[in-house]
Amino acid sequence: MSHAAPFASFIVCTRDRAEALETCIRSIEAACALHAGVLWELIVVDNGSTDDTPERIARIITGSPLTVLHLVESRPGLAAARNAAMSRARGGILIFIDDDCEIDANYLRDLERHYTGGEAGIIRGGRVELGDAKDLPFTIKRSNVRERLTCDVHPGGFVLGCNMTMHREVALRIGAFDERFGAGAPLRSAEDTDYLVRAHRLGIPVEYVPDMTVFHHHGRRARATIETLHCNYSFGNGALCMKHARTAPWLLRHFCWSVRSAFAEILGGPRFDPVLHLSHWPIALMNLLGALKFLALVVTARPTGQGEQPVNEQLQR
Repeated sequence: MSHAAPFASFIVCTRDRAEALETCIRSIEAACALHAGVLWELIVVDNGSTDDTPERIARIITGSPLTVLHLVESRPGLAAARNAAMSRARGGILIFIDDDCEIDANYLRDLERHYTGGEAGIIRGGRVELGDAKDLPFTIKRSNVRERLTCDVHPGGFVLGCNMTMHREVALRIGAFDERFGAGAPLRSAEDTDYLVRAHRLGIPVEYVPDMTVFHHHGRRARATIETLHCNYSFGNGALCMKHARTAPWLLRHFCWSVRSAFAEILGGPRFDPVLHLSHWPIALMNLLGALKFLALVVTARPTGQGEQPVNEQLQR
């Protein structure tokens, strides 16, 4: 295969989801096959799997038509895994896809339409549909409206990290993901939301488009699992408010809105999610706990490897 830099780098981080990962990669291969004239690469980061993920990745590499780079990141956390991948990515566009997602056959057609000859320096996320109708409708985004992030919109869920793309120059400007945030890290979630806030502070547009579709096979069918995830998201968002309290005070307005909505709920006001019967109260309470946890991390000054770091120089090549 040519040694020219690929048009885009797919980044898939995984842990103990061998079967789902293989399905994810096959969908990427199928989409790339429809765009054979374009050079793509796939970076898979194993973040401490204990199942047969390494063996499956080895088999995939042997038979894949794509250039596949297999990395092992021993530091726990999705943010650390994403940083490891970004440091080795060569593509002009970085495409973050979660290991329990499949991309639509037309995903790359949509991506090329948005990026080829378009605006330079942008973060762009696409539609996220349920992969299985039996899963509860959570961690999805089905809006048909193309829009850009403003201070009036809460950044959480505006662009989902399971379907997030950006120019490599954007990654260079913003830097690495904050490794205190995200699944597997102390702050549990919001590594993607933190990235959006940092982009917004730098004047980098953040855009949602109602195509570039992925199908999320999250597998959550019990309400208790959704409530746990709901709490983890709110915990991370509370830490986010505390981190950016001085540089992005508009986030505090959304926290105040959650508190006000929680009290209104007592008087018969609407729930946060009437379909899943999710309350505003966990949002307000976990926001507070997340903010306190962030302060504790700052006070204890966690060692290097945590927090924002420059992207590895390899990304600049």
